[in-house]
Amino acid sequence: MVELLAPAGSREALVAAVENGANAIYLAGNAFGARAYANNFDREELREAIHFAHLRGVHIHVTVNTIVADEELEPLKEYLRFLYEAGADAILVQDLGVAKIAHEVVPELPLHASTQMSVHSIEGVRALTELGFARVVLARELSLKEIRNICSHTDVEIETFMHGALCVCYSGQCLMSSMIGGRSGNRGRCAQPCRLPYTLVDEKGEDVLGDTAGKYLLSPRDLSTIDVIPDLIEAGVTSLKIEGRMKRPEYVATVVRTYREAMDTYYKGKGYEVTQQERDDLAQIFNRDFTTAYLEKHQGRAMMSDRRPNNRGLLIGRVTAYDWDQRIVTVKLSGRLALGDQVDFWVKVGGRVTATIDRLADAKGREIEAGEAGDIVSFAIPSAVRDHDRVFKVYDASLMERAKETYTAGAPVRRIPVAIAVKAAIGEPLTVTVRDEAGHTGVGRTDFIGEAARKRPLSEEVVRKQVSRLGTSVYDMKELTCDIQGEVMVPMSEINEARRRAVEMLDEKRLAEIEQRETLPEPKFHDRIARQTPRSAKFLVSVETIGKAKAALEAGADGILFGGETYNHRVIPAEEYREAWQLAKDAGARIDFNTPRIVHDNQQKALEKLLAAWQEFPPDAVHVHNIGTLALVRRLTDFSIHADYSLISYNKQTLAFLKDYGVTGATLSPELNAKEIRRLAKDAALPLSCIVHGRLELMVSEYCVTGSFLGGAGEGPCSQPCTRGHFALKDRKDALFPLGMDQFCHMHVLNSKVLSMMPHAMKFRAAGIETMQIEAKALTEGEIRHILKAYQKVLGFPEEPDEAQLAWIHEQEGKDITRGHYFRGVL
Repeated sequence: MVELLAPAGSREALVAAVENGANAIYLAGNAFGARAYANNFDREELREAIHFAHLRGVHIHVTVNTIVADEELEPLKEYLRFLYEAGADAILVQDLGVAKIAHEVVPELPLHASTQMSVHSIEGVRALTELGFARVVLARELSLKEIRNICSHTDVEIETFMHGALCVCYSGQCLMSSMIGGRSGNRGRCAQPCRLPYTLVDEKGEDVLGDTAGKYLLSPRDLSTIDVIPDLIEAGVTSLKIEGRMKRPEYVATVVRTYREAMDTYYKGKGYEVTQQERDDLAQIFNRDFTTAYLEKHQGRAMMSDRRPNNRGLLIGRVTAYDWDQRIVTVKLSGRLALGDQVDFWVKVGGRVTATIDRLADAKGREIEAGEAGDIVSFAIPSAVRDHDRVFKVYDASLMERAKETYTAGAPVRRIPVAIAVKAAIGEPLTVTVRDEAGHTGVGRTDFIGEAARKRPLSEEVVRKQVSRLGTSVYDMKELTCDIQGEVMVPMSEINEARRRAVEMLDEKRLAEIEQRETLPEPKFHDRIARQTPRSAKFLVSVETIGKAKAALEAGADGILFGGETYNHRVIPAEEYREAWQLAKDAGARIDFNTPRIVHDNQQKALEKLLAAWQEFPPDAVHVHNIGTLALVRRLTDFSIHADYSLISYNKQTLAFLKDYGVTGATLSPELNAKEIRRLAKDAALPLSCIVHGRLELMVSEYCVTGSFLGGAGEGPCSQPCTRGHFALKDRKDALFPLGMDQFCHMHVLNSKVLSMMPHAMKFRAAGIETMQIEAKALTEGEIRHILKAYQKVLGFPEEPDEAQLAWIHEQEGKDITRGHYFRGVL
């Protein structure tokens, strides 16, 4: 049976998830979790949560899925030991350095690869399996066909999301929150810039969508798979996951209950059907409208909640009249509305109006508690609305109360059936035996020795009344067997105590089994491969055209990083890699080849052909961006491998892992600051690079805004408007974020400002950084020549340039620049 995995950001949400039918819960402690703004659990609360869940046969998976700084490594080790000793069933990780530490410190604690690892191919799943991961959470950008294919080619557990909020960017690949807000999604503090308004503009800065679309062009609808649950189960997944550690417990209760019922319906085999009430409950508790994301097909604009980025509730009627004097609105209902509910009016002018229903009247003015579909009702609202404005119920008091009852009742709602046997005889203690369906047994005996009854001998009725009082325990008596020999007397208090002892022993037996650790096989780390470290290059310039490669070499670049993705939908043929290789060789420069950040299984063959072609003109190194591509290049070639910045290197343990895996160099995460970089470089396991110039990619997305809103993607073949012009997203502060659409139709959102470390270029070598990487795909050939020559000159300046030198530097780098995180770091 497929696991139903639920979120818990608080104790109340944990209880709600368990009581409504979750098989497993994922939650976080106060550190190292990718939802730092949830309430989360302190250590004592974690212990209690694990105990609470285990007693009910529910597993606890703890998220340790942030990237970790060096100074956090020792606390991390201690935290992992605590989780193991507390009985956690698994940990979710993103950082390969964290995985390395976990293998060393708690080798028996199962490792789950977080969706933050962006695993989207069989190659990535296999690589993590060989590294000792017990489960892989797939990227949310996969189709049912891809999921099915992955499941059929691996024995490792596969987890996928089935409900909740969607990231528009591949998880773990987003820098937008940190670069524009200083809050890193990779560190658990995403500020959700995707939920802000943007305008799609052309190269003239003109809005190309107007009123044909909303302003929330990066805001996806919420995932709902209630209609494709049979397909997901039959695809072969191990676990279906609900997103929502930031959500209130009523949300958790409602969504878990609804999917529990749906999954149980499927397993009963009597035909799968979703009721309208189930659909309404999911929509009512929270929705930005729903989508199946990429599971069935690329949805295009139908995947986006571009008109509203937050909860839209459930449409329950339209305005038929408004009394301006009394501020009373009349609504014809298409759904139920009751006292205590809250509604939003989507007004034509001025946004929205919100009202809580304190008094409700029918068409004749009589006060009522609720109105049903078809009724005409009236109630007070604070602001004016107009005829035909839509009314959405955003808070259903009845639904919330039903959900709340499941986690505030005190006594368990979801109980474990047990059989109880009682034996009593004169001259013997009374014995209570409690047995669950799995065969665990608890036994309790009275201290009192049974005596001959003088007045009221013990009866089965009396025994049943006492032993069935299981109160706040998790058990429910389904069967009672009584063996009462003779007319025996035992005090009621003694029977109760024997029952309590039996239940306590049964608790211990159940906990002992679920918390017993199985010794896992040692992780199959590949033997270190001796690969030649590429020659040093002060400046390595990333380009995707021959013209830009020439420009960089003519300006004195001593290294070229060629290829990978383009920003204009153009495929780079093998012949261009050969030409770039020859240009670099003729110039005596280093030549590295780039690979795409995202490589789905249906795109892998093209990459394999390139790797085979490169054997004839071997690069100094191949840059990889995800664990799947790393494993692929490692398996098929003997090229030196460089881990680029999107295969995040944030601490020395990650660098040590990469070296052990055969990597010969790494570009550090652009979320590190200068102080952290210096410390990291001091005794790094690998030669290091830092990005010093260019427009950083803030997002890489399977969704394309131009294709979706201009090209008809999702409705049919995309007309590829990206090939006919340049586009950008303009935010509410008029900052422009250029868009690049690559040959695989992935959208790359580039930073509005150009990163420039020109005033500090002379400090990198002294800090232990071997190579300065310039991201030049978004630069023109002229800009590349200009910038590179300026950097070359700056290397001759002192570490603290004088006023004239600084003025010259500022003139060269321009005005619209940023220093990234070099001097501020991230939260």
